[in-house]
Amino acid sequence: MILNPQDVEASWYGQKRLGFVQRGLLILLSWLYGGVTRLRRALYDQGLLRRTRLPVPVIVVGNLIVGGAGKTPLTRYLAQALIAAGWRPGIISRGYGRQVPGIRAVGQGDPPRYVGDEPLLYAEDGLPIYVGEQRVAAGQALLAANPLVDILIADDGLQHYALERDIELVVFDNRGFGNGQLLPAGPLREGLERLNDMKMKALVWQGGAPALSNPAIHRYPSFAMRLEPGAVYAVNDRTKEQPLSAFAGQSVIAVAGIGNPERFFQMLRDHGLRVEGKSFPDHHQFTQDDIPVSTCPVLMTEKDAVKCHEFSAGRDRWFVVPVTAHIDPPLPLADWLKHRHRV
Repeated sequence: MILNPQDVEASWYGQKRLGFVQRGLLILLSWLYGGVTRLRRALYDQGLLRRTRLPVPVIVVGNLIVGGAGKTPLTRYLAQALIAAGWRPGIISRGYGRQVPGIRAVGQGDPPRYVGDEPLLYAEDGLPIYVGEQRVAAGQALLAANPLVDILIADDGLQHYALERDIELVVFDNRGFGNGQLLPAGPLREGLERLNDMKMKALVWQGGAPALSNPAIHRYPSFAMRLEPGAVYAVNDRTKEQPLSAFAGQSVIAVAGIGNPERFFQMLRDHGLRVEGKSFPDHHQFTQDDIPVSTCPVLMTEKDAVKCHEFSAGRDRWFVVPVTAHIDPPLPLADWLKHRHRV
């Protein structure tokens, strides 16, 4: 029996029905996975595995479902909001998709295969950013190298229990909880009981909260996040900008190697573009052969563009569509942080 990953993922959201034996196998594996994750968390909760508190406040951005829900734009929004409030944030990340392990600082222009794609975006924003499999060690290294940093954002750190945290921001999109089951029978990294953790501060819904009946989601403040496209620019020349509206009515090829490519494609359609979408796995390491040869403009996300820049010379019709997060109401960061005992 062969399980097609695309069919399995489609079944999480009711888009495909699997056979009885396939569903049974996935549920069995889901029970095993759930047992391991609950045991691991219990070991931390009981103090049998050690949590480490860093000397500055830590805000974790993460999600319960696999795939992109908007963590990267939220992290960038959060960093800028903290700077505007007088903080000096740094960011720690695992650096998914990189091919070189270990802890290292990320600088503008670093090869994405060494540091990952999302960390490069944070570095381009001028933020101190360290990557490492062990977030505690990455945070310690960042603080040692950047003594003025007074708050840390842990990108995709919700399940990294070894790192003590002050605030957790959990991101969802319009997929909600899917079928509500754990991997691999469903899209959940952790069970919904994780929402009962009193460390959690807020839920952020990309696109607005869907109508969900789970009572746990009503225990915490919720915020709607929308992603707005900015000025489109050429992959090989950032100074060549034009509004996305300049492409309205045109046929374009949209390339996306992110957790939820359809969200990117739909955003372009919503702005009047005729889109032929080409999807790749999240954190895909692009080669020039992945990008279709076409007379049509090729549009891609910022996250994908950092991996295509090195072979973009002469590709004047490859464009980047940046997005900016807007949150309503604004996150009350000052109120949250003033109650932390170390601030």
